[in-house]
Amino acid sequence: MHDHAHGAGGLRGGSNRRLLAISLSITSVVFVVQVVGAILTGSLALLADSAHMLTDAAALVVALIASAVAARPANERRTFGYQRAEVFGALINGVILIGLSVWIVVEAITRLVSNEDAHVLAGPMLVVAIVGLLANATAMWLLSAAQRHSLNVRGAYIEVMGDLLGSAAVIIAAVVILVTGFGQADAIASLAIAALMIPRAIGLLREVFSVLAESAPAGMQVEKIRDHILQTHGVVAVHDVHVWQLTRGAPVFSAHVVVTDECFASGEAGGILSRLQTCLADHFDVEHSTFQLEPAGHVEHDAHV
Repeated sequence: MHDHAHGAGGLRGGSNRRLLAISLSITSVVFVVQVVGAILTGSLALLADSAHMLTDAAALVVALIASAVAARPANERRTFGYQRAEVFGALINGVILIGLSVWIVVEAITRLVSNEDAHVLAGPMLVVAIVGLLANATAMWLLSAAQRHSLNVRGAYIEVMGDLLGSAAVIIAAVVILVTGFGQADAIASLAIAALMIPRAIGLLREVFSVLAESAPAGMQVEKIRDHILQTHGVVAVHDVHVWQLTRGAPVFSAHVVVTDECFASGEAGGILSRLQTCLADHFDVEHSTFQLEPAGHVEHDAHV
């Protein structure tokens, strides 16, 4: 998998590491602004959003490291290279998101059930939240193209999305407090932030586990691939079909293909192999495919459909 954003130009078309580094810079600056804002305003929602920003900064550091490791070439011990390092980076991101969500829920419920009045300076809270919203929108725009091809960048993108929605929730809470004086809107906004984060974290973890379990990529129709192979001239059967992915956007395919004896005798086997690999690349976007060609009389001792 290449370290660039396919189909995007300009700033968004830079390498994954460059995009992650820019997003890290934006996130770090906004984190400082939100921490100061939370202290000055007494807003739990801003504090939760700033904690999320801190987690995002740490997650982006992990993503940067994973992206750098994934770019290392393959060797005799790690024959597929280090692309799966991105998956482990995404796994760490997902776990961090879950842990942070639980913390936000506990703190928000504690404030809601407390008899103490919530004293929140809604004006400054609103200004800080708007700054956070604009910064997160910029970071999301930068990562939007690359996240379609990298599970690692997607993890960072989801976290920034959570921050953007969190900033929107803080803005709404600040407006409610300014208009009605209902201070508990701050804690309710914190719960809304957690509610937005949890499903996205679960979705990211589900995708990570799918990759680690070597399941077929989502949307990959194995039966259709089998049909395409069987339609190739000279092919009489196919078995041991396996499709998995190293990381998002890096599917791998292997299969045993039985061809007629005449194809081997006439030297057509090489042409069949080229046509099969071209078919996988053109119709199913699988660049890495391995085929074992077998004569019709070959006996497979450990065949799996």
